[in-house]
Amino acid sequence: MGRLSIDLLGITLDNPVIPASGTFGYGYEFAELYDINVLGTFSFKGTTKEPRFGNPTPRIAECTSGMINAVGLQNPGVDAVISEELPKLKKVFHKPVMANVSGFSVDDYVYTCERLDQEEQIGWLEVNISCPNVHGGGMTFGTDPKAAAEVTRAVKQVTQKPVIMKLTPNVTDIVSIAKACEEAGADGISLINTLLGMRIDLKTRKPVIANTMGGFSGPAIFPLALRMVYQVAHAVQIPVIGMGGVASAEDVLEMMMAGARAVEIGAMNLTDPYICRDIITRLPEVMDKYGIEKLSDLQPF
Repeated sequence: MGRLSIDLLGITLDNPVIPASGTFGYGYEFAELYDINVLGTFSFKGTTKEPRFGNPTPRIAECTSGMINAVGLQNPGVDAVISEELPKLKKVFHKPVMANVSGFSVDDYVYTCERLDQEEQIGWLEVNISCPNVHGGGMTFGTDPKAAAEVTRAVKQVTQKPVIMKLTPNVTDIVSIAKACEEAGADGISLINTLLGMRIDLKTRKPVIANTMGGFSGPAIFPLALRMVYQVAHAVQIPVIGMGGVASAEDVLEMMMAGARAVEIGAMNLTDPYICRDIITRLPEVMDKYGIEKLSDLQPF
């Protein structure tokens, strides 16, 4: 294994940097800018059983040290992802990819995960029980330990590939949710998704996005995300993927020192499409600065 290499649930990644779902499309869009095979992997756009148009516009707005979004899981549906998106991706990305799955019922999650589990290109299933931007789905399951466990257990019964449960920070006790998922058979945990937030336009006297509230992400949430990653990583025995406001190579190392096995980068892809590539390039220099020989040797404090 190389200096930056890590193992993620039995699959070796060249480095721990993973663009987060919803910020990297299905990959081939970014492949027009640089060779995306430099990435460890990436989590593709949240996929549901049926096609979704998403929420009304405006649904993305910049704010101090971050952004608010309420895209609403716009995607073509799992059948179109398998027949159209994955073949296009295969031409430009030659590594296992992470499939991000959302749903509005346990049956939805089961159907979509079972379909994607059969695809050779997919290495992991990241099951999103944390989306704050849709009514009656996603975060509804992620705020209750029993519901989170129910989804986990149901998905594990129909899949062979590693299942990573993606958690919401919009809870009082995220550790209880993580432990419930672990006990139900989850292979890994990823966190955090966006925080529920809002802003008001003083000129129009209306919320800046049509959905009123949306997911707040960006550098402003990094300290909170780091705290939650630390808490969960020290409470479970399965690998944790950390995310939330990551914007630099230093942030990646902090996440790994807090207990993350790999690190996802979200909002920054929308402000700097080269951010993941540049962080990977800079990691060895920052590792040298802090006396870190190999990432695989890095132990959480």
